[in-house]
Amino acid sequence: MYEIISIQRTESPPGADGSDWYRYEIANGRDTINGCKQGSLDFVTTEVEKNVEQLNERQIGKRARIEKVITRNYKPCK
Repeated sequence: MYEIISIQRTESPPGADGSDWYRYEIANGRDTINGCKQGSLDFVTTEVEKNVEQLNERQIGKRARIEKVITRNYKPCK
């Protein structure tokens, strides 16, 4: 099962606006997913929890896919 390992405040990615960025890490054994999200800590935590739930549902076969949002101006995390 995937679980949240950490959510920590971070600097904004290069070229990104705003200062309220968080870096998150979720993991399932050896598999680790890292990402960045902008917003309040509560908002980011809720969104990451949704992602973890979707990953776990997919893993046990309840859901065929994970919702994916594609953005034009992708900014990599530091």
